[in-house]
Amino acid sequence: MKVRLLEHTPDPERTIAAAGRLCYAPVGADELFDEMSDAEVKKLLTFLIKAGHHSAVEHAVFTFAIDGISRACSHQLVRHRVASYNQQSQRYVTFDTLEFITPPEIAGNAKAKESFDASNRAAMDVYKSLLDAGAAPEDARYVLPNAAETKIVVTMNARELLHFFTLRCCNRAQWEIRALGVEMLRLVQDVAPVIFAGAGPACVRGACPEGSMTCGSPWPKHTY
Repeated sequence: MKVRLLEHTPDPERTIAAAGRLCYAPVGADELFDEMSDAEVKKLLTFLIKAGHHSAVEHAVFTFAIDGISRACSHQLVRHRVASYNQQSQRYVTFDTLEFITPPEIAGNAKAKESFDASNRAAMDVYKSLLDAGAAPEDARYVLPNAAETKIVVTMNARELLHFFTLRCCNRAQWEIRALGVEMLRLVQDVAPVIFAGAGPACVRGACPEGSMTCGSPWPKHTY
């Protein structure tokens, strides 16, 4: 898996703070953006996020290039509807070779790994034979498994990212999208540390909401 933060709002935290402060200020957001001190920005952001005033948080956006995830993972990812996506197409791209993502539990079991690899090779062989027989790539792709590697560009605003991290960084999330979520969180914390200081599963901020289905291994609590 390779995740890169391609682009983001140039000064995401100041942008959000200016938007949030505007609601209660007699001056414009442009003036607020220039005149607020770093300490004021941090204080306001912490208040907005802790108090749940998240509309202002939508004004910062982040774009990621994601390579080396499975189609199984991307199917989960695109369920987050408040986002923009462009994915490598199995309809328009013809594959001479194709990588397959192996789940760790299968990778660690020699017999299971042998069966898994054989199945993927067979699928690829059939895919190529269909193309050789004149089938269109959009039809030949029907035999490709969920393990097939894919590439995708994703843009989310900061509010949706906070929601995404709550669900997908949880230890009960599926392993691959959890690994993706943790890496995306690491990247955005580098450029917007205040916004994402308390990001992650719900247990970072309080009690686990999973009840009897809790993992029993909560993330470290965040202190504002």
